[in-house]
Amino acid sequence: MQKLAAQEILIKQERLLDRLRGVDSLLVAFSGGADSAYLAWAADHVLGSGALAVTALSASFSAHDREQAELFVRQTAVRHEFLETHELENPLYVANAGDRCYHCKSELFTELDRLAGARKFSAVAYGINADDVRDYRPGHRAAAEHRVLTPLLDAGLSKPEIRELSRMAGLVTWDRPASPCLSSRIPYGTPVTMEILSKIERAEATLREMGYREFRVRYLGEAARIELGRDELPRALAANLTGALAERFRAIGFASISLDPRGYQQGSLNAALQSSLKPLTGTDERP
Repeated sequence: MQKLAAQEILIKQERLLDRLRGVDSLLVAFSGGADSAYLAWAADHVLGSGALAVTALSASFSAHDREQAELFVRQTAVRHEFLETHELENPLYVANAGDRCYHCKSELFTELDRLAGARKFSAVAYGINADDVRDYRPGHRAAAEHRVLTPLLDAGLSKPEIRELSRMAGLVTWDRPASPCLSSRIPYGTPVTMEILSKIERAEATLREMGYREFRVRYLGEAARIELGRDELPRALAANLTGALAERFRAIGFASISLDPRGYQQGSLNAALQSSLKPLTGTDERP
């Protein structure tokens, strides 16, 4: 990083820390991803026992993501708790329309508000960053309705800057690939069910076991479309990945699989909504 850029990023970090100093106590919505992990670390650094990172557990949160959250907590010793959410009990979430993430975040922030009230925390925050405002974020509307703080966004921190600051702080999450909820693999209009989420989780666990790092398994009914990070595509093609996976994916419940030659694309399932999408109309990480 060039000297000027390094100075700018440190100025933004100090801006973030100043904002956190202005809060008496804070609950941080912590998914285990790079953004919320850095925010949890910063809040713990500034507020100490006045900060608590909270991870929501639900059917759309994979066992792998839980393990990654626990790894971060062990590394940093930030105060942390798990909290169950029940978005699958909401028919509007299950319907999986374009505002699915709104209903998910509404459930999350409702539960965090209850916890904050019971524990006397003065505010709730989540890890939306400056880059997220360029994408479709219906969950941000729920955050605004619940008056959830957005410290990373307020400080003007982008995803690459958050990763660099996390690297400088020695956080294990600094280069962790984005890992949004499992429901983001399901096309809009296809109802979200426990069975589908389980299939996706098992399929992605299979790819992880084979050493792939960045991927999505897109649910297409009886078929699965695999998207891999572009730097991992050559290895997959050379190894005839779809042939190697055919039997294992059939055992999971997919009759056929395909490998997207374009590689992993953030927000690829949003293509069906392009005519109506507006930035920040409402965060999930991009699907």
